[in-house]
Amino acid sequence: MKVGVVSDTHMMKKFIDETIPYLKECDLIIHAGDNFSDSKYIHSMTNVGVMAVRGNCDVDNVEDELVFEVEGKTIFLCHGDKYGVNVKYGIDMLKSKAKSMNADIVIFGHTHTPLCIEEEGILYLNPGSVSLPRQVKYRSFVTLDIEDEKIQIQEIKL
Repeated sequence: MKVGVVSDTHMMKKFIDETIPYLKECDLIIHAGDNFSDSKYIHSMTNVGVMAVRGNCDVDNVEDELVFEVEGKTIFLCHGDKYGVNVKYGIDMLKSKAKSMNADIVIFGHTHTPLCIEEEGILYLNPGSVSLPRQVKYRSFVTLDIEDEKIQIQEIKL
């Protein structure tokens, strides 16, 4: 299964539109917040199912966190602003939460900075920002290919 992962799109359709050709090829799209309304736009442009959470800049009354399964992998999705000092200075609280949930993959945003690390069998993934990158000179998102217990990650730089 091919999964597109975006975050921190911030209602900047000119940048979101650059992701659409890639996301149309996905079986599922995950949006890690800021702005939830963009997940609806992405769905309308791709006709691909979207799992999305609310970020700190969202006004939509939707879930802050979701836990769901994809190809036998438990995914914990959140924006990240409620963990530690907003996950900007470390992900220790996020790690504790992931372990307590038996998550295989943790997807979050908020920092606008790409991150992909695996610790103790858990993949922590921040796709960066499609619109407003920080600490890197490129806008980004990620695709995951999950098949037969294996995960292949591709960072797409815009």
